[in-house]
Amino acid sequence: MRHLGWAGIFRLGLVQMAIGAIVVLTTSTLNRIMVVELALPAMLPGALVGIYYAIQLTRPNWGYRSDAGGARSPWILGGMAVLAAGGLVATLGTVAMEESAALGIALATLGFVLIGGGVGAAGTSLLALLATATAPERRAAAATITWLMMIAGIALTAAGVGAVLDPYSHARLVAIVAVVCAGAVVLTALAMWGVERRLCGLPEPQAERVPFRVAFAEIWGEPRARHFAIFVFLSMTAYFMQELIIEPFAGHVFHFTPGQSTSMAGLQNGGVFLGMLTVGIAASLLRIGSLRMWTIAGCLGSAAALSGIASAGLAGPGAPLLPLVFALGFANGVFAVAAIGSMMALSGQGRAGREGTRMGLWGAAQAIAAGFGGFLGAAMVDVMRRLVADPAEAYGTVFMVEAAIFVAAALLAVRVVAGRPQPHLAPGE
Repeated sequence: MRHLGWAGIFRLGLVQMAIGAIVVLTTSTLNRIMVVELALPAMLPGALVGIYYAIQLTRPNWGYRSDAGGARSPWILGGMAVLAAGGLVATLGTVAMEESAALGIALATLGFVLIGGGVGAAGTSLLALLATATAPERRAAAATITWLMMIAGIALTAAGVGAVLDPYSHARLVAIVAVVCAGAVVLTALAMWGVERRLCGLPEPQAERVPFRVAFAEIWGEPRARHFAIFVFLSMTAYFMQELIIEPFAGHVFHFTPGQSTSMAGLQNGGVFLGMLTVGIAASLLRIGSLRMWTIAGCLGSAAALSGIASAGLAGPGAPLLPLVFALGFANGVFAVAAIGSMMALSGQGRAGREGTRMGLWGAAQAIAAGFGGFLGAAMVDVMRRLVADPAEAYGTVFMVEAAIFVAAALLAVRVVAGRPQPHLAPGE
C-alpha cells in the first residue's frame, strides 16, 4: 500500500487550517459582534454554538457515507463548501439582527446548522483519509501537523481579520467573511487535488451497501470501538471542563486583571502547542514511546497539573499558578495529539470499510463532550460557590473532579489503546 508522504500530510493539514479559519470567525468574531456591537444577550451566541455542537452528532453518518462511496475527497470538498456557505449565512444573519431580530436569528440558526454539517462532513472524512493513508509510524506526526496547522489557521485568521476589521461596519464584516470563506474553499480544492489518485489501497466502495443503522450497530458492537468512544467522551469532558472556569478562577482567587488572565490563557495555549510538538517529534521521528504511553501520560499529567492548580488556589496568591497552568496546557497537548493518533490507528481495526463510521462515532463523542464538559465545569463552580464561602475551595473541588475524570480516562486507555493492531476483516467475516 502506498502511503502519504510528508508533503501529502501537510497538504491535508491545509484543509484543517481552512476549517479553523472559518470556525474561528463564526464562534469568536460573530459572538463579539452580537454581544458588544448589537448589545444582544450572551446566551444567543451561546445557543448558536450549541447548535453547531449538536449537529456534530451527524458525524457517524458522514463517515458512513464516505466509507460507502470509497473516495473521500468529494465529501471533504463538499463539506468545505457547505461550511463556507454556513459561515456567510451566519454572518448575514448577524448583520440582519440589527433590523429584524427574528429574521437575523433564523438566518444565523441556518448558518450554524450548515457550519456544523460542513465541519462534520469535511472533518470526519479528512480524518478517515489520514487514518487509512498514513503509515503507522507517522500517525502521531500527522496528528501533530494537522492540528498545529488548524491552530495556525485560527491564529492567522484572528490576527488578520482583527487588523482589517476596523473601522467596523457590517458591510466590511460581510466582505471579510466572504473572502475568508471563498479562500478556504479554494485552498481545500488545491490541497485535495489528485491526492487520492496517487494513493493505492484506499477503501473501495462497498460491494453490498447496508443501511446506516446497520453499519452503526456493527461499529457499536465492536468492543474496542465502543470503549474508545467512552474514553473519548470521558477524556474530552475533562479536557473542556476547565475551559470556561480557569480565567475566572485566576480573577477570583489570584486577583488577576482581565489582561493578566488573558495572558495566562496564552501561556496555557503555548503549553498545548509545545505538548503537541513534543509528541509528534518523540513518537514519530525519535520513536520514543508508543501512542498508548503518550495518551496515558497526557491524561495523568493533566490530572497532576489540575491537582496542583487546586492546591495553589488553597495556598493563595503567592503560589506558582502560571507554571502549573503551562504544565496543564503541555499535558493537554500531549494527550490530545496522542489520542488523535490512537484514533487514527484504531479506525482500521475491525470490519474493513468502516473507518469513516468509526471516526464519526468518536468525533460525535468528542463534540458532545465539548459542549457537556464546558457546561458541567461552569455549573459545578456555580453550585460549589453557593455551598462554600471560599472561592479557592469551590474552584479547587471542580478541578479535582476534573482530575479524577482524567485518571479514569487513563485507566480506560490502558485497556482500549493497548494491544496489537487487528487486521481488516472482509465484509461478512
